[in-house]
Amino acid sequence: MTDVPWVVIVWNDPVNLMSYVTYVFQTYFGYSEAKARTLMLEVHEQGRSVVSTGSREQAEKDTMAMHSYGLWATFQTADA
Repeated sequence: MTDVPWVVIVWNDPVNLMSYVTYVFQTYFGYSEAKARTLMLEVHEQGRSVVSTGSREQAEKDTMAMHSYGLWATFQTADA
């Protein structure tokens, strides 16, 4: 059986500014400004974006980190 990766999803919310969400993605994940902005626009325009993929432990850590920045985030298996 293959291990299915886990994904972290950041959801759109009415509180956080787009510039702040971009900043969080750059600061926490180390994404370039362009990648962070692309992910932020997915959140803003589509309501959600997968911002990281990995083990369940990493997904839990990343989700808690997004919560600490005040973002609405969940994690699930990639095939869900």
